[in-house]
Amino acid sequence: MVQDKTDEIQQRMTILGELDIAAFLPWIHRHAAKLGLSQTVAHADDARIELDLRGPEALIDMMEIGCLLGPIDVWVETIARAPCNAQFPNAKTTV
Repeated sequence: MVQDKTDEIQQRMTILGELDIAAFLPWIHRHAAKLGLSQTVAHADDARIELDLRGPEALIDMMEIGCLLGPIDVWVETIARAPCNAQFPNAKTTV
């Protein structure tokens, strides 16, 4: 089944908390890939991760829920999402 690219959105997800980026960033990468989301890390430290995502909104919602629940060695206090204009590799612009 071919996914329709017209339902894709781009959002920046800002994750705040007590984040072990050595464990959390690989976890984020794996789970975004499993969901088929394009991703770019804009900022990462042990208190804040800014992640630009592109894909269907329902899958970005699933990514947010996943980040709230795991992994065990991080404590996510809050996640904020906002539209972004991130440039993704292989992104196609339609005019």
